[in-house]
Amino acid sequence: MGLQSFENGLERMVEGVFSRGSTPSIRPVELGRRLLREMDDHRSVDVKGRRIVPNEFLYRLTVLDIEGFADIEQALNTELCETAREYARAEGYHFMGPVVVLMESDDTLKPGRFTISSRMKESGGGVGAGALVQADGTRLALGQQVISIGRLPECTIPVADTNVSRRHCEIRPAGSAFVVVDLGSTNGTKVNGVRIQGEQALADGDVVSVGSLTLRFEAS
Repeated sequence: MGLQSFENGLERMVEGVFSRGSTPSIRPVELGRRLLREMDDHRSVDVKGRRIVPNEFLYRLTVLDIEGFADIEQALNTELCETAREYARAEGYHFMGPVVVLMESDDTLKPGRFTISSRMKESGGGVGAGALVQADGTRLALGQQVISIGRLPECTIPVADTNVSRRHCEIRPAGSAFVVVDLGSTNGTKVNGVRIQGEQALADGDVVSVGSLTLRFEAS
């Protein structure tokens, strides 16, 4: 599931880029396959019985191979991180912190060869990992800060919608999880289409609706 989505996204991302003369000796999809294998090979079980997998990945490649990805470096990093998140959701894996993908050069490798290493890294302050994803794909990482949503321009996520109150709701850290709290808004805050009463804990994949704004919560 994760790899298939990665391959589809990759086709759109690299369309026309490598045809302009840059032909890397490593196919980007190879990086995705190795990342998923790395997650499978290094999964463990925590005290709650959850299957925990690495969330920080380091690729080592030759300088030439890194330069071969220069035109799509940022997009490739985004696709690799999203691949890890999708695969974790599909397999029931959990992360200890945000997903991070890094690349560094290694002169001992031959062109076309690469290695990958990983580790489980907790997010700072004992707060769980999470993100809010808007409809256009914009991602807001969650941490210790409170995320405010409303019509006021000083809100973390301002919404120009008359159906949204000035200070409509907040996303707050709660131990290792996150909750959405309605601030007495006129039209209410919904999670998965159902209006909440007061506050509600968020689960991976929940969709928070505030007026015309929709936010998908990702617990990774």
